[in-house]
This record gives sequence, structure tokens and C-alpha cells, in this order.
Amino acid sequence: MPTIPPERAPISEHEPHARGQVAESFGSDAERYDRARPRYPEEMVDRIVAGSPGPDVLDVGCGTGIAARQFQAAGCRVLGVEPDARMADLARQLGGGVDVATFEAWDPAGREFDAVVAGQAWHWIDPVAGAAKAAQVLRPGGRLAAFWNAFQLPPEVAEAFAAVYGRVMPDSPFNLQSMTKQALDGYQVLFTKAADGIREVGRFSDPEQWRFDWEWSYTRDAWLDQMPTHGAFTQLPSDKLAEVLEGVGAAIDAMGGSFTMRYTTVAVTAARTDAT
Repeated sequence: MPTIPPERAPISEHEPHARGQVAESFGSDAERYDRARPRYPEEMVDRIVAGSPGPDVLDVGCGTGIAARQFQAAGCRVLGVEPDARMADLARQLGGGVDVATFEAWDPAGREFDAVVAGQAWHWIDPVAGAAKAAQVLRPGGRLAAFWNAFQLPPEVAEAFAAVYGRVMPDSPFNLQSMTKQALDGYQVLFTKAADGIREVGRFSDPEQWRFDWEWSYTRDAWLDQMPTHGAFTQLPSDKLAEVLEGVGAAIDAMGGSFTMRYTTVAVTAARTDAT
């Protein structure tokens, strides 16, 4: 399944309005988001489940329920928390239970869980407040796991895409240098912030990074389907987006109509160690 392209560096705490605009843009086409966005390695889901004391999972920033359904398929009972009502509504239609709220403001109402997970979402949450809320709702021994997908574009694909972005979106972060650097370089700040927040709360084991490598082949249509679901594209004027999609589609056609991408999924994870 598709995953996130090399988006701009995480928005700083001094840009809350921009942060909110991007975060709230994902629900503009919830059906496409659910259809085209990535799933996660089953090996990772199984390891999180095995490392938790029971089957009750809270999915933070659950979106349309992509990760939630994977945990359900692994035998878990899952509740989602999602600030975008449009995303939450589709998640419910697809069989998930969802509370509409930001995680920091969400009221657990005495509910407890064996795992708190967040797929492609923890960077929208204050890392200290989020870890503290997770500790509040986790049972002793419960696991917090925030995870992200990252990809490494093949060099020839990166070069072709960068040429399109440079022509249509000259101010975008999508340049050849950013698109050919190591896949995880742009994510290390997210991993570090997540781990530092967990440590600061002081109620967890020392956080670990679990890494899972995989590959996926994309047809032209599959790649173009997921592109409009990403933050850098959700706010583009429709004419600019159409021009980007046309250019990227032509580039993929020139490569034979498909390409194979290498992916890495990283989970930053720790277990609640205190008994209070």
C-alpha cells in the first residue's frame, strides 16, 4: 500500500495555526485516504500485541481506522480517538468505535487499555502531554507504540519526480536532495521527540525503536491515487494538483508504468512500568 512521501520537516511549535491547517486537511477526501494510504507490517502489529498484557487497544489519531482494523484482525478490541469528524465517521462506517477529540483533550472516562498506538499521528500530539495521557489510561505493563512509515525512492524515480515538483511547485520541499537522502533521515526528529516525551513522563521503560523493512510495487494509478492524501498536496489549488499528477503520471509511464519502493516502518515503543 502507499505510504507518505518525503513531506516537509515537522512544523515547529511556533506554527500552531499551520499545524492545524495541515492536520485538518486529511479528512477532505476520507474515502480516498482510507483506500490509498498505507497499511502496516503484520509483523509489527503482532509484536505490539504480543508485548501488551491484553487485547484492549486505544488508537490515537486513528483517521479512518486503517491501523485499528489491523489490530482488530489480530484479535484486539480497539477504540479510536480522532479529531476530524469526517475521518471518524468513515471509521465508524467501516466497523470501528471512535471518540471525536484531540488526544490531549480526550476524556477517558475511567476506561483503561493494554496498548496505546498511533500510526502516522504522534507528531501532531504534544509528546509529553501525549505520553502522560497514555500512562494515565494504560494498565500496568501496557504498551505505548507510535509508528511511522518511511520510504526510499529509487534514484531514477526521485529524479523524475523532483523535476515535476521543481517545475510546478518551485517552493515545495520536494527537491532532488531531499528525495534521495536516506529514508529515515527526515523522521529521526520525530523518533527523538517521541522518545524524549516518554522519558520525561517517567512512567515507562526506556523507549526502544523497532524497525521493519519491506517493499511494495506501485502502478501509475495506485501512486497517483494516494498523492492527494498528503499534507503538501491537500492544500494545493486544484489546477496545480492536476498539473503535478499529470507530470508524475507521465514520469511513471516513461519508466514502464510501475516501480518498486523500499519501505521502513519504525515504532517508538515503551511499556508502562509504574503501578499507580
